[in-house]
Amino acid sequence: MPFQQEIFINCPYCGESIDILIDNSSEPQNYYEDCSVCCSPILFILTENDSGEIIVSVKREDD
Repeated sequence: MPFQQEIFINCPYCGESIDILIDNSSEPQNYYEDCSVCCSPILFILTENDSGEIIVSVKREDD
């Protein structure tokens, strides 16, 4: 399994689709990364399901 994976998410602030590289070498992870369009801080929550697939959730900082 590669350690970095490109994914596309919709920014929870501006709604724009942005591409992000996630580090799937260790989990679970919670970290902030700014939206490349509106510069708002997005909370990324990485978890693993029962089959080993990485699940990415994004939230606003104030949620």
